[in-house]
Amino acid sequence: MKKLISLLLLFTFGLSSCEKDDICDSNTPTTPRLVMTFYDISNPTKTKNVTNLKVIGENMKEGIVFNESLAEDDSLRYVTSGSSVSIPLKVNDTTSTFKFIYSSLSTTAINTDIIKFRYTTKNVYVSRACGFKTIFELKSRPPFIQTDPDSVLWMTEVDLVNPNIESENETHINVYF
Repeated sequence: MKKLISLLLLFTFGLSSCEKDDICDSNTPTTPRLVMTFYDISNPTKTKNVTNLKVIGENMKEGIVFNESLAEDDSLRYVTSGSSVSIPLKVNDTTSTFKFIYSSLSTTAINTDIIKFRYTTKNVYVSRACGFKTIFELKSRPPFIQTDPDSVLWMTEVDLVNPNIESENETHINVYF
């Protein structure tokens, strides 16, 4: 009987020394992307879909992948259509520059605008399993610099809505076109 009790106690103590697995839950918020929402310039309260938007970061060849599942047509992986887009900023720098190519699949109506975002970064501890995430704050003067290589701005107006990029649940930049 004493042996049985000793074995049970040994087994119980053995189980209590096990550690919980350190696995970062896929629902845990990570480094957020900058969210841009597009609006109709003639009706500024109404969102407007961009068509075949391609976003290429500085020193990138292909652009940001928006459609991971479209492996059969590689060019469509880098194009999106909709009223908002999420852009990843560089975590190890204080600026990120992107080309926004409107109607990128067109043969005649392609228009490119370039925006350089200026920001500060802060690393925030998430958990032991997930480590750190980076949050951003767009600088107040100026938070971005817009240029146009083809002399025709398709982004007529770009407004800062929220300079604190801490989640992807809110819009940070409004674009009117």
